[in-house]
Amino acid sequence: MSVRAKPPLIVLVRPQLGENIGKAARAMLNFGLTELRLVEPRDGWPNPSAGPAAAGADEVLARATVHRTLADAVADCAQVYATTVRKRGVTKAVLTPEQAADAIHREPGRSALVFGPERSGLETDDVALARAIVTVPVNPEFGSLNLAQAVILCAYEWSKFNDLAQPTIEDLLPPAPQRELEGMIAQLDEMLDARGYFHPEGRSAATRRNLRGLLTKPAWNHLELRTFRGVLTHLNRRPRAD
Repeated sequence: MSVRAKPPLIVLVRPQLGENIGKAARAMLNFGLTELRLVEPRDGWPNPSAGPAAAGADEVLARATVHRTLADAVADCAQVYATTVRKRGVTKAVLTPEQAADAIHREPGRSALVFGPERSGLETDDVALARAIVTVPVNPEFGSLNLAQAVILCAYEWSKFNDLAQPTIEDLLPPAPQRELEGMIAQLDEMLDARGYFHPEGRSAATRRNLRGLLTKPAWNHLELRTFRGVLTHLNRRPRAD
C-alpha cells in the first residue's frame, strides 16, 4: 500500500467508570493510538478518576471528545468495527482483531473500533451501525474481557502493521571462542577426574562425551564462562578453617 493508513480511533460507548476510560487510554497509547471518542459517559467528562488510571497517557485523555450518539461519534468514519462477543441478531461479517487490523490498513478512509459499556457491551442498535463485528477468540468457558483488555488486544494487532520500536534491551554478547569453552571443560574434567567421577575406566570416554554435549549446548558467552570457571575454582579450594 503506497499511502500509510491512518490509525483507527477508539470509541467507548456509554463507559461507566472513569478508571476504565483511563486504562483504555493507557492501552491505546502503548500501541500508538491517540484519538479517543466517548459516547455518553455515565459519570460525565472530564472524569477525575481517569487521569491516575491512564498512568501517563494524558495526551489521549486531553484530546478525547464527547458525543451524544454513536452515529455522531463515527460520522466521519468510512469503516466502523463493533467489538462484541456475540452477533446479537445482526448479520454481519465477523472478524478477529488481526483481520480487522488488516482491513483497516487496506481500506481507505477513517476507521473506528467501537467498544460497549463494561457490564453489558454494545446494544443491537450500536452493532447495526458497524460494517463488521470484531470478536476476540477466547475460552468458551470464560469469555469475560474487561474494557482495557479488549482495547489493548485490538490496538496491539494494529501496531503489528506499524513497526513500533521494541523497548530498549541489553545487547546479547556473542558466544565465546571455542578455546575458552575448551578451557572450562578441561578444568571441570580435571576436577572430576581427581574425584573418581570417570570410573569405571571402560565408561570414561562415553561419560566425557555426554558431559561435553551438555556443556556445549548453552552457547556460553565469555562472561558466563568466566563466572562458571570462577565457581569451579572456588569449589576446588580447600574449605577455610573457622
